[in-house]
Amino acid sequence: MTSRVHLTNSSTPRRRLWLACVLACLVGCRALAADTAPVSDLDSYMAEAMRTFEVPGIAVAVVKDGEVVLTRGYGVRRAGEPAPVDTHTLFGIASNTKAFTAAALGILVDEGKIAWDDPVTKHLPWFQMYDPYVTREMTVRDLLCHRSGLGLGAGDLLFWPPSTFSRDEILHGLRFIKPAHGFRSKFAYSNLMFVAAGQVVAAVTGSSWDDFVKQRIFGPLGMQSTQTSVKLFRAGDNVATPHSKVEGHLQAIPFTAIDNSGPAGAINSNVSDMSRWVMTQLAAGRIPQSGDKRLFSERISKEMWSAQTPLGVPDPPPGLEALRGNFSAYGLGWGLNEFRGHKVVSHTGGLPGFVSLVMLIPDIQLGIVVLTNQEADGAFSAIGHRIADRYLGAPDTDWIAAYHKLDEKQRADAAEKVAKRSASRNADSKPSLPVVKYAGRYRDPWYGEITIAMERDTLVLRFNHTPALVADMEHWQYDTFKARWRDRSLDADAFVTFALSPDGTISQMKMVPISPLTDFSFDFQDLLFTPAVAAGAASAAHP
Repeated sequence: MTSRVHLTNSSTPRRRLWLACVLACLVGCRALAADTAPVSDLDSYMAEAMRTFEVPGIAVAVVKDGEVVLTRGYGVRRAGEPAPVDTHTLFGIASNTKAFTAAALGILVDEGKIAWDDPVTKHLPWFQMYDPYVTREMTVRDLLCHRSGLGLGAGDLLFWPPSTFSRDEILHGLRFIKPAHGFRSKFAYSNLMFVAAGQVVAAVTGSSWDDFVKQRIFGPLGMQSTQTSVKLFRAGDNVATPHSKVEGHLQAIPFTAIDNSGPAGAINSNVSDMSRWVMTQLAAGRIPQSGDKRLFSERISKEMWSAQTPLGVPDPPPGLEALRGNFSAYGLGWGLNEFRGHKVVSHTGGLPGFVSLVMLIPDIQLGIVVLTNQEADGAFSAIGHRIADRYLGAPDTDWIAAYHKLDEKQRADAAEKVAKRSASRNADSKPSLPVVKYAGRYRDPWYGEITIAMERDTLVLRFNHTPALVADMEHWQYDTFKARWRDRSLDADAFVTFALSPDGTISQMKMVPISPLTDFSFDFQDLLFTPAVAAGAASAAHP
């Protein structure tokens, strides 16, 4: 999934209390017999990262030269409670799931059941994109490298926040989503294409994506605790609680069930299991614990780690000049770039309350896993680069300070943009219609229906297939309202703007996020609603 980044930093007595618990519960859980000198001072660095980014719990794994050098837990599973994070604590790995989906397809390529360049319609005859040409030409390979022509995160509202749609229903919506770019012309991150990839696995094998990765990947690798749904958690399980900043205050939030988009981001794992995954990746598909047995062939490994979609190489922000490289691309389920002259194969992941990093430097046989239970990617970025620097013998860089400064700047820039928009608002303007006239049922071609109803003199917006998307609507200016989601952890308030026909009736309604920091999976801008029934007809609903 996406990387949800909310990075303001403040201090309250309550935060200082749980932070004291974090620092008191640094748990060195396991260090195997190997050279740990490059990470010998990791504990103090972790304490600083957790303090700076306010992360309750982190787990780290380091693999070097075919051995697990270190797996270790830090902090607590839930802020304010004593249960420590250890090497078996489960975290949502979010979009690091994508590499597992690519590997699942790679296994099928090895077995001759599919080919990377098979048309998707060969295996999913009902698969359809907006453009018939793209439908015909889209291949299995295209599903895994973010070059479908869809805009960034387009269609994510079909599953995020958790919706009632099935995987097939999500993919049915693709035919109604207009492309933002030419097919194969540009990189734009797409979760829906990985949902489609998972359904190819299901169609070819007769088994669900979930069962296939359990039987063909988790099982052979000995990833005994790893699974594909938070619905499998039971009371007392060793699971990290997700945390997020909610209106500036860090708090525990509910687990997010995204089973209907599982192939894009639903795996939950721990550093003990993930170290096995990383060892197999660095061994080009060979399972080190099983002699010469392979998960997939070396040929498949090379294909997944080869550039499929080129990316630009922008100059890094101030303080992060060490990140400057000469190439950047996306492979099959993996990002590819350069760090200090070395090829890096990596991915990040983000869900509400969890962000993660898997970072591989193949030419020195180094693998790093960082799992966290707070939406602060500055923490995993700083930790990952610190460990890499130590093994590369690079000069010290103050990664924590650099990422923290970047976080603060992004937050300040976004606040300034929101403030400027607010200052230019015409607060004296009035809606064109009586407020009740905006109530009604509206329909978007790919999402389906939403409902706007009068409830206690307030317009309330509901996405019919997404229980969490319920917002109170406040008049902003003219025919634009501000949708304020009742679930404040969503951090995704949006403007809702109505357009009128010449006869004064509503012809359409559009939405855009208010803050530039709104996660791209809230792709409100891709929606175009028209009245499903006459506006005002639902005004008496939901009294």
